[in-house]
Amino acid sequence: SLLAGALPLLVTRAGAAYDDFPTKPVRLVVTFPPGGSSDAVVRVVAPALSERLGQQVVVENKPGAGGNIGLVAVQQAAADGYTLGVGAAGGLAANVSLYPKMPFDPVKDFAPVSLLAHIPFVLVAHPSFEAKDLPALIDQARAAPGKLSVGHGGNGTAMHLSVQLLEQLGKIELTEIAYRGTGPATVAVLGGQIPLAMVDLPSAMAHVKAGKLKALAITGARRAPFLPDVPTMAEAGVPGYESTGWFGVVAPAGTPPAVLARLQADLTAALADPQVVKGARAIGVELAPTSAAEFGRFIRSETAKWAEVIKVSGTRLE
Repeated sequence: SLLAGALPLLVTRAGAAYDDFPTKPVRLVVTFPPGGSSDAVVRVVAPALSERLGQQVVVENKPGAGGNIGLVAVQQAAADGYTLGVGAAGGLAANVSLYPKMPFDPVKDFAPVSLLAHIPFVLVAHPSFEAKDLPALIDQARAAPGKLSVGHGGNGTAMHLSVQLLEQLGKIELTEIAYRGTGPATVAVLGGQIPLAMVDLPSAMAHVKAGKLKALAITGARRAPFLPDVPTMAEAGVPGYESTGWFGVVAPAGTPPAVLARLQADLTAALADPQVVKGARAIGVELAPTSAAEFGRFIRSETAKWAEVIKVSGTRLE
């Protein structure tokens, strides 16, 4: 029939409409404030991605509510590939267990493009802190539950959850102090206002190397190449411990597969650019491009992991 003959034509025309994607600038909504390590990495990657797409990539910071504010902006944008979001462990995995009401469903409302990077956290202490290593700290905390205070980058952040994981697996009780970001938490330990903090590696690296902070353990599965002498939590006496900050790129659900494929390919190429790799390493960040399917699976596994930690801790955010 005539109609049957027209269908393949319609399909190929729709596909062809995306062959020349992109024809205008692409907006990249970053869910964290300017100046942090995650934002710094995005700004290293954006020019390399612009070069490959042949269009300007405009970075726009929309922080707040653990990443939810920026992700809502992406969810509400047209599903045409011209608005992308950079989300982290909070907005894409942990928040569904932390907030009683979520403005979106991280799995249904977004199409994963690729993981961007892993950022390990590090448990740091003021140099005057008496415990010389993690086992000594655990002994001290068990002897006086709730006596030791530990700072982190904000309620519901991956750093906050990393502290809770340490308390659960290390069977200790600490007094948690929330700061507005990893920068202020680092400053508080440097100034001796608090003895301990869980901060991202880029914020602490220079201070650890200068001897102004004592690094007790890295939260990742393996040692950080930037601080090879610092043991992992698991090596230092908390078996089964693993937690890293991460962030990746998502598009609104319903973005055409051809557009997603182009974005993923160009992003992977940009992340392999030697200048980008060098720029990220200088900050203390490991780039980790993935396929869209791998990133989707990773988001689901992280969601399940943190749901369990949050349930045990009883943490809720409004």
